[in-house]
Amino acid sequence: MKLTGAGKVAIIVLLAVAAGALYYYLGPELKIAESKSVSTIDVQNDNVNVTTTSAKLDLPSESASTAGKPLVNISGYAWNAQSGIIAANGGAKTTAGSLMEKNGVNLSLTRQDWLSELRNNQMKFIESFDTGKDIPTEGSAGIMIMGDGAPFYISSTQQALDEKYGKGKYNLKIVGALGKSVGEDKLIGPVAWKLNPQAAKGAYIATVIGDGDWVVAVNWAAINGIKVNPDPNTYDPDALNFKAAKNDDFVEAAKEFITSQKQGLEYELKVVKNGKPTGETIKKKIDGCSTWTPADKMIFDELSGVTDIISTKEFNNQMPCVLIMPDEWCKKHPEVVTGILKSSLEASNQIKQYDEWGKFASGAVAKTFASETPEFWYKMFKGYSETKNGLPINVGGSQVMNLADNKMYFGLKEGESSRYEKVYNQVSNYLKDLNPAGFNDNVKKITTYAEVMNLTYLSGITGIDEGTATTANYDRTASSLVGKGSWQISFATGNSEIMTNSYKTLQTILNLLVEAESGKIEVYGHTDNTGNAAANDALSQERAKAVKAWLKSRGIPENRFQAVQGKGQSDPIEDNDTPEGRAKNRRVEIVIKN
Repeated sequence: MKLTGAGKVAIIVLLAVAAGALYYYLGPELKIAESKSVSTIDVQNDNVNVTTTSAKLDLPSESASTAGKPLVNISGYAWNAQSGIIAANGGAKTTAGSLMEKNGVNLSLTRQDWLSELRNNQMKFIESFDTGKDIPTEGSAGIMIMGDGAPFYISSTQQALDEKYGKGKYNLKIVGALGKSVGEDKLIGPVAWKLNPQAAKGAYIATVIGDGDWVVAVNWAAINGIKVNPDPNTYDPDALNFKAAKNDDFVEAAKEFITSQKQGLEYELKVVKNGKPTGETIKKKIDGCSTWTPADKMIFDELSGVTDIISTKEFNNQMPCVLIMPDEWCKKHPEVVTGILKSSLEASNQIKQYDEWGKFASGAVAKTFASETPEFWYKMFKGYSETKNGLPINVGGSQVMNLADNKMYFGLKEGESSRYEKVYNQVSNYLKDLNPAGFNDNVKKITTYAEVMNLTYLSGITGIDEGTATTANYDRTASSLVGKGSWQISFATGNSEIMTNSYKTLQTILNLLVEAESGKIEVYGHTDNTGNAAANDALSQERAKAVKAWLKSRGIPENRFQAVQGKGQSDPIEDNDTPEGRAKNRRVEIVIKN
């Protein structure tokens, strides 16, 4: 029997689940994935949010378009970052007077919250296209997902395409960004985690593993020096542990967290230490959840004693809403791809300037998602803060992206480097190093950044004013702790020259700092107790300065550094009586604050 592409994608997913099940049931006979410390940190000098002055455009009507153009289908999660494309379309279907209609596009937008079904939709479209249909109505020409989830999605789906059609016949490409999350996606848990991140060791967190919400939690673990357990079927008391959400659905992750907390539902897991089973099992409630709107509001409505621990408000470059399409189809229909992007980015610019457009977009979002009210989505788009039972909570928070934002974010503007390249590479490293749910056992190759990008359609858009970039405000003192991590950076003996074997670690730090672009930075150098204390004070200061200089040479501006200080041998984290302890004490700490 010949499998369809969708069937092959399903088998890849099932194999990952089966591998996890084998780990769980066969225990010592098979290799158990070991919890690992991960590296991450990249923040840049400008916040990608461009103001553009342009005349207010007429709102679309509610009447269906009669332009008679061929129908193109796009599907995506329920996510406010898609407000621009939805407003440009007039809703789920292209309406008369909409920007899509004006730019010669007839578009259908479909909500789909299951990652597996998004894959199947795109595979169905390509299967139909392969039979000779020019613009298939089966499946989806494009999907809209979190850009930090793209390495997971594209790599697994690309493998299925290569196996079905031969390597390189069909290739998935990111053609642009429609918006981004600025707080909406978050890790939610007990307030103790916010006060002391180390209290989260041993936590069990529901999420869609490999997706952007999982990345939020992994980023937070990385900058706080907490290990990550990549195996959802085991439990490591010294790491963050993850429960795979039912159906790869972010709403199901929230529901499972709520049920576990309110009804005491526990899950039986095998205990591991250093990648080896201890022979024990534990029954564990779900302690937290990484998810996004409307699931974050569901949790805050249902549970007390929890708050948002970290979000894309702090990692404000981490999570764009990217549009992924098959390159071969796009090359046959460049006018359609350019029309979709131009319409979406122009509507986004209207939403940024005019509240009437913002409210229209929220109404169109409510209808397209068949969920909640326009007032709900309007409030969630802007995001809000409140206090519940004495605890601060932050809900929602999205941004649409216009053409100028895209050019800044993807490095198409002169003098700018691609922020997204750092995000994509960082998440690719997570997949490679952590092997979540057996990812590397089933997906042979992580598709590289260069292989997934096609920005020619963005570059070809004309007739839109690109505006002026607004820079991040660093003329302030930041006090709210985002994260604090210790990094083993090697120096030549007795001096402050950074050794080449530490460049990968420094690149990871840079990547996290770009993702958390609005945060201010503190750098602290530390030594062991070998030698003279006064000399160690001076040496640690010079080493902290060396790290600062390296980061500045890669684009981190001077006014992001809030403190650069040497602490000598005064603050050891391990026993100085052993070589291993002294090695860990020779470190540089990076602190990010908002």
